[in-house]
Amino acid sequence: MKHIIILGDGMADEPIPELGGKTPLEYAHTPYMDKLAQLGVTGQLQTVPAGFHPGSEVANLSVLGYNLSKVYEGRGVLEASSMGVDLQPGELAMRCNLICIEDDILKNHSAGHISTEEAGELISYLNKELGSSQIKFHTGVSYRHLLVMKNGDKRLDCTPPHDIPLHPFRPAMIKPESPDAEKTAGFLNQLILQSQDILKNHPVNLKRIAAGKDPANSIWPWSPGYRPAMKTLKEMFGIEKSAVISAVDLIRGIGIYAGMDVLMVEGATGLYDTNYEGKVQAALEALQTHDLVYLHIEASDEAGHEGDVQLKLRTIEDLDKRVVGPIYETVKQWDEPVAIGILPDHPTPCAIRTHTSAPIPFLIYKPGVSPDSVTEYNEHSVLNGKYGVLHDDSFIKELITQ
Repeated sequence: MKHIIILGDGMADEPIPELGGKTPLEYAHTPYMDKLAQLGVTGQLQTVPAGFHPGSEVANLSVLGYNLSKVYEGRGVLEASSMGVDLQPGELAMRCNLICIEDDILKNHSAGHISTEEAGELISYLNKELGSSQIKFHTGVSYRHLLVMKNGDKRLDCTPPHDIPLHPFRPAMIKPESPDAEKTAGFLNQLILQSQDILKNHPVNLKRIAAGKDPANSIWPWSPGYRPAMKTLKEMFGIEKSAVISAVDLIRGIGIYAGMDVLMVEGATGLYDTNYEGKVQAALEALQTHDLVYLHIEASDEAGHEGDVQLKLRTIEDLDKRVVGPIYETVKQWDEPVAIGILPDHPTPCAIRTHTSAPIPFLIYKPGVSPDSVTEYNEHSVLNGKYGVLHDDSFIKELITQ
């Protein structure tokens, strides 16, 4: 049996008044996810263990069955792997957002979803002005970049920028969790303020302002860590060959450490305009040669961070119509059966525009397996699912068990 996980990042939500008290998953037209819920078995998965922040790195590692207390080293190190940055002993890696600050308020975490081309110019400029033998910036995708610091102390209290939209940024700057980390925290906070001085009049930002777009006028480093020690999926679960498809460095980085083949798709953006059809084609081709495919779709998470209910509905319906539907209709005709798991990694409620730690709804469809009584896929229907609430590596074990 082959296996595919279709992950709609941040797809889960909370009841929204303008949707009549329904969540976007309840309100959206999702005939294929509902059909697979009716044919499969459902439940909830606790993807954020106690004591961990509900970040995408935590939640996606959990979905894949990793013990966070043993492998977690932050988001930066995972993205470094995807970027081809080989971290050396003593090097501290951090995700480094380009953000928009307006009147000391963190307006948004994405600098208005700046393009990778524009961001590349700014990252190059930051290296010229602020880079040194101790600090280097690496260009990622859109607003998502990397900062590597030699001999930094990872014991830092960092606030993800998507947690504080429309809040003053200064109270959320980096704080040391140990006296030994005070030097690192102070250095990084100074770097944030220096970046604001040198980015505000950069031609890229002046052009964006003239076009009515948000400028990328500050960096925001967060999620620090060192190179992790992770076993592969083959070592943990005996999955011989696996692949990951995603538009974002974080998920691709997890895939590299997990021993998965990273498949790139042209036009994959991480937003509502991503190349859904290209991702589906890549996933179906990968299923011919791999035992497990992890298909990650970022769009709903970004809609949640924007607080855009209508856009979130659109991304959920696109996932159903343009991803789940074509994959199901194709694989059900194959001689070799394909198990399908569908879930988000964490909720990203539009009302608060950031992640929460609530358990997420999931479904597992396997040809020939007796279904439970659930006939729709959403946060509330799965409360009646056969699996109840799963933890740790239970989800992926249930998916791959023959």
